Amino acid sequence: MSAADANLTAAHAEVKAEITRTDTKAALLLAFVGAVLAGVWSVARDLPLNRPACIAGGVGVALLVVAAGRLLRSVRPLSGSHGFPLWATLTPEEITTAVERDLSADIAGLSRLAVAKYTALRHAVDLIRTGGALLVLAALLAAGGAA
Repeated sequence: MSAADANLTAAHAEVKAEITRTDTKAALLLAFVGAVLAGVWSVARDLPLNRPACIAGGVGVALLVVAAGRLLRSVRPLSGSHGFPLWATLTPEEITTAVERDLSADIAGLSRLAVAKYTALRHAVDLIRTGGALLVLAALLAAGGAA
């Protein structure tokens, strides 16, 4: 194996590892958002909430739902002419030929995918932070309204 081939193989492995890390983060965030939404529902349905608390909490919950949708979109199954969908239609010999010929193209395609996943993850985190802040505000408004 030449140095160029070794570098391509290393770059390919690095991009795939980054996609795996991003998908793992998205899965953990989905679980977190689900737990927060379940907790908010459990607490909010038993509290007397004033109008400002309902508005802030409602917007916070809506942002968390949008964040969950963004996370789900970032981990949806792949489609296209590279990777698993293509390989599932090829014979073993055709796979070897495709990998040898298209490793650079696969790295480029996977890199674009990794950037898209990372961007979606970053947007989801921003939505989660904003939604969480609004839920804290709603809790403070509810506590202040009860006093």
